[in-house]
Amino acid sequence: MKPQIFNELVQKIILVTVFMLSNLQGMKAQNLEKMENKNDILMIRTALENNYFKGLYEGNIDLLATIFHHDTLLFGDIKGVPYAKTLDQYLDGVKNRQNPKDSGRPFKGEILSLHIINSIAVAEVKVTMYDFIYHDILSFHKINDKWLIVNKMLTDTNQ
Repeated sequence: MKPQIFNELVQKIILVTVFMLSNLQGMKAQNLEKMENKNDILMIRTALENNYFKGLYEGNIDLLATIFHHDTLLFGDIKGVPYAKTLDQYLDGVKNRQNPKDSGRPFKGEILSLHIINSIAVAEVKVTMYDFIYHDILSFHKINDKWLIVNKMLTDTNQ
């Protein structure tokens, strides 16, 4: 083999090796990040399933209050009408309506996406109840090792 061809081959091998090693390092970093977030993901998913969805379904404001920060604000629209409430106003509305469980009507809560960065997170959830399909964007903050909803934005859709 000619020296020039040999040198070019060695350079290509080195470049491919460096490229593969850098990708491997990136993959290891991503996996480590996923492992670090695994507990936080589980904590938020559990809170959504056991507190948020269950609280909405049962109309249990005590359960709902455990997942919300006391200063949470709620904004959005329902059937095109602007919606803005404090947490107390929202919980009072939940308390004074017939809950989906007692109504016998279908109810379903789904977590569509969850994104965590350090001590903040955003979850998109879909809640089907009564004649509504709500899409909620829930902002979380980890306070004293507990994930709490600090803002809720909502809208109703047909899908």
